[in-house]
Amino acid sequence: MAYVINGDCISCGACEAECPVEAIRAGDELYIIDPDLCIDCGACVAVCPVAAPVPA
Repeated sequence: MAYVINGDCISCGACEAECPVEAIRAGDELYIIDPDLCIDCGACVAVCPVAAPVPA
């Protein structure tokens, strides 16, 4: 199951830099995870200071 980024996102970019498959990109207000690219590795969760990435 892919991750999604919830409204707690502070747009720090830590998750984008950590994603091994480049599934995360900056959106208009929050970062966005492409569910077709996400491999459910949890790397984004480990670096997020506000626990914004959550299972979809």
